[in-house]
Amino acid sequence: MKNDYSDIIDLPHHVSSKHPQMSIHDRAAQFAPFAALTGYGDMIDEAGEKNAAAPDSVIFTAEDLDTP
Repeated sequence: MKNDYSDIIDLPHHVSSKHPQMSIHDRAAQFAPFAALTGYGDMIDEAGEKNAAAPDSVIFTAEDLDTP
């Protein structure tokens, strides 16, 4: 079995006669990222600020983690 698409590579691109082509703007909107959890990013930022301001915060560096 061949997997190089030689049987379909030269076929013309199908254009529907029933449905108009979608505009580039509308097509791009389908693939644009969206905020599934609205406000979640703000909550994470707020929690980070609270944790950074805590006096008993422990901050590890890469060197701390690499030592046995």
